[in-house]
Amino acid sequence: MMASFFDQFASPSFAGLPLIAIALTFPWLLFPSTSLKWLGNRFETLQSWFINRFTNQLLLPLNQEAHKWALLYVSLMIFIISLNMLGLLPYTFTPTTQLSLNMGLAVPFWLATVIIGLRNRPTHALGHLLPEGTPTPLIPMLIIIETISLFIRPIALGVRLTANLTAGHLLIQLIGTAVFVLFPIMTTLSLLTGLVLLLLTILEVAVAMIQAYVFVLLLSLYLQENV
Repeated sequence: MMASFFDQFASPSFAGLPLIAIALTFPWLLFPSTSLKWLGNRFETLQSWFINRFTNQLLLPLNQEAHKWALLYVSLMIFIISLNMLGLLPYTFTPTTQLSLNMGLAVPFWLATVIIGLRNRPTHALGHLLPEGTPTPLIPMLIIIETISLFIRPIALGVRLTANLTAGHLLIQLIGTAVFVLFPIMTTLSLLTGLVLLLLTILEVAVAMIQAYVFVLLLSLYLQENV
């Protein structure tokens, strides 16, 4: 029995070995690899349709040079969605509720877009730090503000994903505990609370998908500024 509601976010371990590595590799086993057959099964067809639609939606505003990032971003999207959805199952651990993991995903992708911008278009990349037509007395202050906002981007990516998933899991556990506590005392109220729990679970499924999409969408917007 958990001593605290926040114990569900503690990284589990077995024989002194953290199980987060297994949790990170398991989602890839759920997606079938493409076969050499002319026709695939329904799941492969649905998977291909979803990937094509998402790729078109994500990379439509980007230029041709940014399309080489399509495979990487789509893989990241599927990976995060899988981790978020698997974390909603009973007796499972959600790695994306760990800020360290989310920052480990956000910082390298953000840093890659910045480095590419400084290498290929340094004038354009540095021009984002100072808007055109800025009064001379405000130039040092705006450069400092824009630099801070640039370095806050990966922090915002990681914290947003962590906070939304953590809040949803806490609400589910709180309401689920209330259902079991109220059932022997007030059965009707417990059933109504169970209905709220069901609706919240459906909402959390949507949040798990939307947050993964927002994470990758913001990365694509950062890439658009530097490519």
